[in-house]
Amino acid sequence: MRAITLQEPGAALTDDLPQPSPGPGEVLVRVRGSSLNGFDKKAAAGMMKGAMEYRSPAILGKDFAGTVEAVGEGASRFGVGDAVYGVVMRSYLGDGAWADFVAVGDQYGINHVPEGLDLPTAGALGLAGTTALDAVDAIAPKPGETVLIAGATGGVGAFAIQYVAAAGARVIATARPGAATDFVRQLGAAEVVDYTGDLSGQVRAIAPDGVPAVVHLAGDGAQLAALLTPEGRLASTIGFGPDQHPAAISIMGRPDPATLDRLAGDAAAGRLRVPVSRRYDLAGVPQALAEFAGALGKLAITVS
Repeated sequence: MRAITLQEPGAALTDDLPQPSPGPGEVLVRVRGSSLNGFDKKAAAGMMKGAMEYRSPAILGKDFAGTVEAVGEGASRFGVGDAVYGVVMRSYLGDGAWADFVAVGDQYGINHVPEGLDLPTAGALGLAGTTALDAVDAIAPKPGETVLIAGATGGVGAFAIQYVAAAGARVIATARPGAATDFVRQLGAAEVVDYTGDLSGQVRAIAPDGVPAVVHLAGDGAQLAALLTPEGRLASTIGFGPDQHPAAISIMGRPDPATLDRLAGDAAAGRLRVPVSRRYDLAGVPQALAEFAGALGKLAITVS
């Protein structure tokens, strides 16, 4: 089996690993699509050491989409041949989805891929999509409200823009001038501010009394919280929580079946765009890791 494993330094393709078998309550998925997330970048750089156990050979990759190849004892939600997608959920690093096959539990972090959604696209949806949806649900934007999304050009931000705009709220997105600004506007941002300049001044020029809600995916949480209205709320995916500000909610994406079902349904129906800017084959993952910083939207990985 081929897989991308952690090596010194970084990650590389290994082509002689044994194919895994599904354990009790697991299914074996033949992977067809995946993607690159900020978590994967940190894991490949060894930045999670001390926080999570790295098991050797450490196969990387959180997102997966593919077909069920085999079903373990007691697994009942899926059958052989079913198209599935989701997020590898383990308490350690290793046995990830950047491989020809991955064994995952059948109860959490996995759901069916509906008709109308292809596997390569589904492979770029799981972690970023669930994180964005949980963050937007946490701030519960109302029609007519203004929501600032800091870190809007990445995968989570790209999904968050769409969900906030779909709720009828006005999105202020952070982005550099040029292609990044065009990108967030195409996804539904009404206003764009350049985070390399006077961010607070630019936001105050648009919303003098502050913004009712912030999605914090990048930048200084305290600076963003200072832009909230008195009853404002802030959802952060990077560790800015109630200990730092009473309006802050710390978010970790939860790929439960209901959330995955909602995401895939929105994507299949055309309500949610999965903004893939570049695609790589499995051998190209090291290049994708090198190009991740500054990429717009999602970097997708095709496994065949």
